[in-house]
Amino acid sequence: MRFLIGTALRLRRIPSKWNLSFCSSASCRRFHHLEQSQSEFDMGDAGEKFEEYTIVQEGEAEILLHSGNRVFYNKTQVNNRDMSIAILRTFISKCKEEHATKFSRKAHLASKMPEGTPPGPISEESNIVQDEEPQEDCEMKLNQSLYEMETILRESHKTIASKEKEELKAPKVLEALAASGLRSIRYAREIDELGQIVALDCDKVCIEACKRNVQFNGSVASSKVEAHLADARVYMLTHPKEFDVVDLDPYGSPSVFLDSAIQTVVDGGLLMCTATDLAVLCGGNAAVCYSKYGSYPLKGKYCHEMALRILLACIETHANRHKRYIVPILSVHMDFYIRVFVRIFTSANEVKNTPLRLSYVYQCIGCDSFHLQSLGRTSIKNNSVKHAPGFGPVVPQECSNCGKKFNMGGPIWSAPIHDQEWVASMLANVKAMKDRYPAYEKISAVLTTVLEELPDVPLFVSLHNLCTTLKCTPPPAAMLRSAVINAGYRISGSHVNPLALKTDAPMDVIWDIMRCWANFAQAVTASWKTQAEKVRRFVPNPERNWGPKIRGGRQIKSKHASTLGQMSVNGLVSHERRNGPQLVALETDERHEHIGHKGDEPDSKRERDL
Repeated sequence: MRFLIGTALRLRRIPSKWNLSFCSSASCRRFHHLEQSQSEFDMGDAGEKFEEYTIVQEGEAEILLHSGNRVFYNKTQVNNRDMSIAILRTFISKCKEEHATKFSRKAHLASKMPEGTPPGPISEESNIVQDEEPQEDCEMKLNQSLYEMETILRESHKTIASKEKEELKAPKVLEALAASGLRSIRYAREIDELGQIVALDCDKVCIEACKRNVQFNGSVASSKVEAHLADARVYMLTHPKEFDVVDLDPYGSPSVFLDSAIQTVVDGGLLMCTATDLAVLCGGNAAVCYSKYGSYPLKGKYCHEMALRILLACIETHANRHKRYIVPILSVHMDFYIRVFVRIFTSANEVKNTPLRLSYVYQCIGCDSFHLQSLGRTSIKNNSVKHAPGFGPVVPQECSNCGKKFNMGGPIWSAPIHDQEWVASMLANVKAMKDRYPAYEKISAVLTTVLEELPDVPLFVSLHNLCTTLKCTPPPAAMLRSAVINAGYRISGSHVNPLALKTDAPMDVIWDIMRCWANFAQAVTASWKTQAEKVRRFVPNPERNWGPKIRGGRQIKSKHASTLGQMSVNGLVSHERRNGPQLVALETDERHEHIGHKGDEPDSKRERDL
């Protein structure tokens, strides 16, 4: 109950006679404005009335949601939107720092230029004795020319530096798949330093709803947000390097949008990308994953982190086609989806290093052992760097620990998936402004756990899986961490899995520790910082069936009892008996989507029935 109050997610029905006694003054003013201009919100439906709308409030934004489930909205994504707002605030701050550093470098370069009178001849005798050297006139002219050139260069540097300082504009944002427009409206109302926000959707009903919601949120949102009916891929391709921030949050896979999204981001811009097709990314259908992302997933406890790394590798390969590369800022798995935040830069030379950041994964089918093999390597010869294919294979045909074969997956992104400095800045910002984040408890817990992760260690092992292989009782996690630390290696947890052990120790060392239980004296650093401070690292969902909603526009029927829950279906059946079957939208979505289930596939049998 406390979470729902803290998130400021309020659902209330608009009364037929506009009884506004329960509303705040700001809401009353908006209702009065709506009453005066009701025709503007009919959107062509003559019989449509405001009684059919529900007000949904999230953060500082309020939207009108039609009871017929016409436009997709999922309140679970409040975590996603809050995390995006936090990183946008940090992005703006970092851009200011980078711009100031660039300006100071230009100013420093300009200050080094010589000023004053032009330098005299090189020889002192030529200054005193005139007409003795016939070359003196030439030297004077040469020095004068050099002085003039340096003066022009100095002034040009000052002009460029001053111009660059003045040209730091507010970031321009593109939301490629807007639906109701809630995300864009929150960006406009909650982040003052953002500039223009363009909201796109290819569905006419969604764009009408988006425009209605933008107007409903007053002049601030109306002055910043522009809604356009367009195919996001075509729009992004026709606006190259125009947007500082691009937000992709599709219903399913983002793979079809990546190539055009890469091209519309400015150099140094931010790409925020969500993928909800975890059944594919986590190994439920490896062939489909390869066709969409160009990588084979493996089934393991680390499957969600591998999904993050597959998505990053896919974005990187799309960027490389345009002589661009990515720098991951934050990559998280939350609820039923993954979300990555990367910056895009242009450098044909840096693209050559991409194979060093990608690796194949060898996973033993008999135990929890896995090994990584880099796609490329470098060598230095005659002060020049040479790029070459990586050496392999890194494993024998059979596992040295259990004698079983290896499955091969990837390629995945094996470089760091977080920027620890950015994460620390984000966490500080979130804590300082916790009243402005409806999902503060969730995102602060995720950021805290991410900050504790080893940034340079891909994937992880599970203590329970290790003990399952050995058929033994698991030791306390702190004891195992102590054994690894006492052996001279590093170890941490992961935000993906509470039982994850992320370590740079080789698998042979892990298995030796499990076999021998060597030196389990508890180390001081074996306990997490969050445990000492009693900070919750993994926050439970606030209610049952906390997951994605059904795609907008679908009719909900009584046959969906297994999907929506018995209580909702009972209410639906009673409603049908009184009023006859019609299109009904549930205010609380009780559909529970299990990660790894084939129901995540939009073209599966279960989705076709819906």
